[in-house]
Amino acid sequence: MGKRPAQGGHRLIVQQDDGVEPVLGLLASARHTLRTVQFTLDDPRFVNAVLDAHRRQVAVHVLLNPHKSSGERGNDATFEQLKRAGIAVEWTHPRFPVTHEKAIVIDDERALIASFNLSAKYFGETRDHGVLTDHPLQVRAIVSAFEADWRRKPFQPREDSGLVWSPDNARRLIAGFIDDARHTLDVQHPKFVDATVIDRLAAARSRGVKVRVLCGGKHGLSPWDLHDTFASLRILERVDVKVRRQKHLKVHAKLLLADGKRSLLGSMNLDRSAFDLRRELGVVVDACDIVERLAELFEHDWHKGEHWSAPDPLADETHDHGELPDDPHFVHE
Repeated sequence: MGKRPAQGGHRLIVQQDDGVEPVLGLLASARHTLRTVQFTLDDPRFVNAVLDAHRRQVAVHVLLNPHKSSGERGNDATFEQLKRAGIAVEWTHPRFPVTHEKAIVIDDERALIASFNLSAKYFGETRDHGVLTDHPLQVRAIVSAFEADWRRKPFQPREDSGLVWSPDNARRLIAGFIDDARHTLDVQHPKFVDATVIDRLAAARSRGVKVRVLCGGKHGLSPWDLHDTFASLRILERVDVKVRRQKHLKVHAKLLLADGKRSLLGSMNLDRSAFDLRRELGVVVDACDIVERLAELFEHDWHKGEHWSAPDPLADETHDHGELPDDPHFVHE
């Protein structure tokens, strides 16, 4: 991968384990400025926390994604509520068909980079992660991206920040992260729709890396992602990648762990659109305590999962076997 992650203070937030309090506490700590960009912000607890910051005279700026790939709109009510309160709120940059980033910046000093949306189900039903960073280079970069997207201006990410941005460098940096693995590579992702990443995972296994994939099966996959994900997992299994399906929590995490020493997590799925079209944000972390905690969580989820061979993508009658009940409001972008 070339660049080491920027060094600084990082704190891990895990869902469902940690619940809403760390995020509510972060929002409540704002004294001067609060910037947030969210794919979905509809949980009243978080909406009220943003409103409370505004009442405290904090300068609040909110970017909300206008609609999902399906066209479904989930932020209209929140947008109007914030606008009526006098908060500076805008739709995300139209350059991106979807802004899937989930970030909060407090007082230009701390930033949360997350896979979870500020919506109730992501604090009780899913496995998700967030990293709170106070590294100045990372915080400045997230602020710069926010300001560029707010003003509809170009943003060019630095290569030495430890941040991973779509559509700028995510595929390359994620492929490099996989290429650098020497002994073990653990992957906890819901969808597999990018040939470059699948090729890198297969190559890692071929050079002797122990590769494990923890997925969510069919649950949450859109019809246009199902065939590629099933086919990709079948290809990986043929090269002796171990695949399990998680069922005790819905898989919404986007996590890579290499050699028990480095982690990469954030908002982007392993997906062409996530790499090439959407605004996404991830972070590389090598802090020992965080990587160890993520490894423990992966092992817990792995052992609660079940061995799973993805069915034939064209055999529709086999796709629902053993799956969680369908949730039309839980679809991976």
